Amino acid sequence: MKTIALVAHDNRKKDLMEWVEYNKETLKKHKLVCTGTTGRMVEETLSKGSKKGDQKLDIKLLKSGPLGGDQQLGALIAEGEIDMLFFLWDPMQPQPHDVDVKALLRISSLYNVPTATNRSTAD
Repeated sequence: MKTIALVAHDNRKKDLMEWVEYNKETLKKHKLVCTGTTGRMVEETLSKGSKKGDQKLDIKLLKSGPLGGDQQLGALIAEGEIDMLFFLWDPMQPQPHDVDVKALLRISSLYNVPTATNRSTAD
């Protein structure tokens, strides 16, 4: 079982939810860590069609990215608690927390955490 972080900027949440839906059965076998709104959307997507007695989802919700969620995730990476990061970020949209976004990408690279930043690398 791996611990997988899932994050998406607003303009990329739809892409991530489509990817999560497609990879639903695989993701349910792992621990998931998500920032704010993305996490609630992931929970909803993975819970669709679930029946009583199905495996319980293991999802840890952090704060929203702009409110410190990216930094929380970076700390988990530095502590060795994240095995891979799926971060669908929007390179064309300025972010109020751009320094946190860059720090998260830098820390995932520094700690050699496999990181997907678009649908192709996620696949």
